[in-house]
Amino acid sequence: MPEKTYRDALKEGLREEMLRDERVFIMGEDIGRNWGGAFKVTKGLAEEFGDDRVRDTPISENAIVGAALGAAITGMIPVAEIMFGDLITLAMDQVCNQAAKMRYMFGGQTSVPLVMRSVFGGGKNLASHHSQSLEAWFMHTPGLKIAVPSFAYDVKGLIKTAIRDPNPVMFFEHKLVYDRKEEVPDEEYLIPFGKARVHREGDDVTIWGTFLMVHKAIEAADELAKQGISAEVIDPRTLVPLDRKTLIDSVKKTGRLVLVTEETKTGATTAEIAAIVQEEAFDWLDAPIKRVNAPDTPVPFSPPLEQVFIPDKDRIISAVREIV
Repeated sequence: MPEKTYRDALKEGLREEMLRDERVFIMGEDIGRNWGGAFKVTKGLAEEFGDDRVRDTPISENAIVGAALGAAITGMIPVAEIMFGDLITLAMDQVCNQAAKMRYMFGGQTSVPLVMRSVFGGGKNLASHHSQSLEAWFMHTPGLKIAVPSFAYDVKGLIKTAIRDPNPVMFFEHKLVYDRKEEVPDEEYLIPFGKARVHREGDDVTIWGTFLMVHKAIEAADELAKQGISAEVIDPRTLVPLDRKTLIDSVKKTGRLVLVTEETKTGATTAEIAAIVQEEAFDWLDAPIKRVNAPDTPVPFSPPLEQVFIPDKDRIISAVREIV
């Protein structure tokens, strides 16, 4: 099986879906011939499919999502790229008041097959307007599905599933995983939403995380193994729908849980996951649930401060050792 970067696996998934269904098209800022996207995911697609199906847009997130929503409810399958996740805030009405509610408000008489791709996370010193992790905002909005792929194999299978879904899907990626490689099949495959991936099995503690933090959790688990602590690492792959069963079964086995994401701590997805486990597996917990998040501040521009802001392997190890 060939190794591919996260970027190339994602592009491959997009390309396969564009070949499969001529209604699929991509739109966003600088995604076409001249630039190929801020992170080069769409590079070369305009040359293959033409400017009608890989459409450069004005610098207006409001217009991008509004036009994509209109296209979706009238029979097209748009994949709208928002260059940075922070900038979805400029189109929150279209996302949360329109796209998320339309199927419900119209009694199921319309579908909204809209995928909104965007990028979260720090690590590139892009400051407070281009480095946040805001997935909890959208998890709080009924009607939106949320994919958070962390690995190359997952991103290809999930983007294909997202494009074929009749509901709006928020498809979030992390800036620092595009160059990471993993074995990815050349043949077509899909990954169902709501099915987590267990990267490492363990008996002493469960570590649940998203995006880059999954990679750091695996590194932490490797280090903990040298210290005689067996950690199970779970990547949810989608937040909505959420694979509760894999999480709860793991906690029942290990009796301990550490949650790690790059979000600021208050109101993060980790709070919701902690509440779910408390409600459904309290009797199996042998220690308090630990959360590892960024502090409740804007993301710093300063490189040294940003490194302090973003959770790292050592903080995960410290949280585990506090309860094991």
